[in-house]
Amino acid sequence: MLDVLHAADLRILRLLNGGLENPLFDAVLPGLTDWAETPLGLACAAALIAWMAVAGGAAGRRTAVLLLLVVAFADWLNSEVVKSFFERPRPCRTLDDLRVLVGCGRGSSFPSSHAVNNAALATVLAGHFPRRAWAPIGFAALVAFSRVYVGVHYPSDVLAGAALGVGLAGGAMALSAWLSRGASVVRARRSAADTAVGASSPSRASSSLAAWRQWLGARG
Repeated sequence: MLDVLHAADLRILRLLNGGLENPLFDAVLPGLTDWAETPLGLACAAALIAWMAVAGGAAGRRTAVLLLLVVAFADWLNSEVVKSFFERPRPCRTLDDLRVLVGCGRGSSFPSSHAVNNAALATVLAGHFPRRAWAPIGFAALVAFSRVYVGVHYPSDVLAGAALGVGLAGGAMALSAWLSRGASVVRARRSAADTAVGASSPSRASSSLAAWRQWLGARG
């Protein structure tokens, strides 16, 4: 079974890496595939996070923080834990006839950290901008495709990476929503308690005043 899957992986790799070869992809995808490591890419990411934090209100700030935490955790988990477990060699190191358009990379192949990180990023952004979800999802899919096209990953690497990124981001978003609802319940209960205390204070004062007058009348 594993041999069949690996053979299919190789066929799709060769199709995407060589069968779809064209000057446009060769010019665009090598730069796109490592966008997060370029000054322009980092500047765009920083501008987006800053805009969400400043113009997005409390929800935007929560999403910006969640985005940073999720991507950082996903990158660490995949690079330091998951990849170390599988230790799959990259195709650019084992296949001599492959077109390799960028540096092969130092880490192992499975899963693709680029796919993990971009899928996590896209999932959080799609949750915050549901009407424009196509944009981050499409961008993440294009980056995943580029990793195979430039020859540094198998298709299964990017598929597994995308699944891991979506799962981690989805779990983090669910946890964040649960904590937010819990905090809202606590605030509502405190507000109700404060309102009840405030409403009962005049009644207690009136009762005390009436008792004081009754005592004075009895002494008189």
